[in-house]
Amino acid sequence: MRTQAPLLASETTAARLLDLGTRQFKALVEEGHLPQGHEIAPGVVRWDTDLLKKISSGQGTGDWGQIQW
Repeated sequence: MRTQAPLLASETTAARLLDLGTRQFKALVEEGHLPQGHEIAPGVVRWDTDLLKKISSGQGTGDWGQIQW
């Protein structure tokens, strides 16, 4: 049985989806190589998994203004 990716992912899950460690993911976000998460409630930050899928295929480069390849 295949599991589905969540619509929105925590920092840990987003890192796992990109096969990165959490520290590495966090550093790439802070450096602008990956997009910032969205605060969907006070203190709750999540990443759009559809955007992460686009990034992994090279299609997501125009979806945020801070990318630095």
